[in-house]
Amino acid sequence: MRSVKSSVQGWKAAAARRTVLIIIVQTLGLQAGWSQEPAQPRLDEEFKKQEKIYRSRGADRPGGYVINRGLSDYAELLPSGFCDALGRLGSSDRWLDIGAGAAQAILDYYAPADDAAPAQKCRRSAEKARAVAMSIEDRRTDKWREQAARLGDDRMRYLSGKRLRQYSPEELGKFQIITDVFGGFSYTEDLSRFVGKVLSLLEVGGGFYTLVPGVHLEGGDKLGTWYLTELENAAGRPEKVCSWLKKCTCAKVTCESKSDWKRPTELINIRKVCSDTSVPRMKLVEFQAGYPPDRRFQLER
Repeated sequence: MRSVKSSVQGWKAAAARRTVLIIIVQTLGLQAGWSQEPAQPRLDEEFKKQEKIYRSRGADRPGGYVINRGLSDYAELLPSGFCDALGRLGSSDRWLDIGAGAAQAILDYYAPADDAAPAQKCRRSAEKARAVAMSIEDRRTDKWREQAARLGDDRMRYLSGKRLRQYSPEELGKFQIITDVFGGFSYTEDLSRFVGKVLSLLEVGGGFYTLVPGVHLEGGDKLGTWYLTELENAAGRPEKVCSWLKKCTCAKVTCESKSDWKRPTELINIRKVCSDTSVPRMKLVEFQAGYPPDRRFQLER
């Protein structure tokens, strides 16, 4: 009987130890879950910081947050072929500039032929396209208002107060050219949705001209590179922005890698070749406010 009693006591002790172990494991599991919970609040806090940058004015605006790039800057920063494409536009064609800020590039485009000489090669056409500037914050200048008053809203239009995704197709219409110089493509927290919206607004045959700094380049990277925008595939391995874009349907993507710039930068041209466009879905994993922000996205399974 003593042996049976000892066995029972041993079984009870083992069961107690298993119970304690289960409780410990469950507790650790809960703690692991708790450690992940602040992720969204952290993102929300970074989004608030980013919003302050968008709304900043005067002395409060960070020096690196540039709002007045001209057409000559666009000629230097956008892919080769942009100026030729812009110069071919006629009076019935339309150009959308996302993240336009003060819309200096559009003002240069409409400037008299003897003004803004560095931008001359980007505005050869005598008949100018209808231009739409888009900015989160209204940064129009007196010069814009004067020029728009002379030409009319059907030639020069300024949109502000909303993100690109918040405009309906009816509000915007279609465009032959869309540009983005350190605008939404470099700042958005929803990269797939942004690209999908841009493609939906392009006419078939139209082109999107943009750039993105601090990324893995198609031709390889230098050691010690500081990345601003990182993409990963579903397995967590690095994905290059251009290889991801080339998976979009109805889109022909060309990239020009600038490894000698301050940050490795891809100059990107996307030409819409048919109407049934789709974009592989990327989810936001990390975001840190800045100009531009640090971002990490991962391809959804």
